Amino acid sequence: MARLFQITGPVLDLVYKVMALPASGEEAVVTGFSMAAGGGFNAMVAARRAGMEVVLAGSLGTGPFATVVAQELARHDITLARAPVRQADQGCCVVLIEPDGERSFIASPGAEGRISAADLAAVSVGQGDWLLLSGYTLAYPGAAGAVSDWIAALPSGVSVLFDPSPVAAQIPVAVLAPVLKRADWISANQAEAAVLFPGLPPARLGDALAAGRQGAVLRLGARGATLIRNERSVTVPAYAVAAVDTNGAGDTHIGSFIARISLTGDPLAALHYANIAAALSTTLEGPATAPNSAEVLEHLNHTNPREPLNGSFHG
Repeated sequence: MARLFQITGPVLDLVYKVMALPASGEEAVVTGFSMAAGGGFNAMVAARRAGMEVVLAGSLGTGPFATVVAQELARHDITLARAPVRQADQGCCVVLIEPDGERSFIASPGAEGRISAADLAAVSVGQGDWLLLSGYTLAYPGAAGAVSDWIAALPSGVSVLFDPSPVAAQIPVAVLAPVLKRADWISANQAEAAVLFPGLPPARLGDALAAGRQGAVLRLGARGATLIRNERSVTVPAYAVAAVDTNGAGDTHIGSFIARISLTGDPLAALHYANIAAALSTTLEGPATAPNSAEVLEHLNHTNPREPLNGSFHG
């Protein structure tokens, strides 16, 4: 069975529910707080709950933050491709959640920002496996060069999906170019796609993402997502939900898409699945709220995008 190797390491999310983002020099009104594994963790959980074996190939540190993350990885049966990094704790991310579910981030990297060529030499990927890489890792000076070189040298039997992430503009061109050339798939929102292909009109971004690769997914938020493949595009509408927390929805979409395309070989079916999984993930508070496959498949068989999804969560 194919495995998903996640190169972008998890972080510890410090999640604050706020009435509104504070102005400079002011304090936010906080209505709730929680602490949970996030970052690269979210997509791994989504793929795992969709039925795929998942391996963390990114860096896990040692320390109080890393201990929380390690416990969560074990709880979801996500294994490690290599030993934890000594003398470096996991990074953290402050997540500010507004009443409408929108989120803002303030992050500081830790062990996940350090990956060497020797580290990657210990990662054993095989024919049929998938590799997921976020732009966050390519923005880390302590990881970017080694990861970019390693991705470029992967054999063709390994499928690579690249998620540019909100920091795409910060990735050096010399690091980004080999990854874009090697990536079999790209999953990006419109803002990220515009960074990768500046100056292109929105209507042409999808084609640019998919050019020279197996395909691409252009995520459109509340409007759904578009699959672009073989010079054709199909837009699957978003499913209606009462969102309370959008943190991790994009990661849920990506992890779910990879798992389902790996299991079924059908990119369009995988996109339908990912749209439902991402929508359901926003109905609960927390960063790693991807539903399990039974719930998604039940909705997939009995709903259409214009009907609200009303299901219980079985994470």
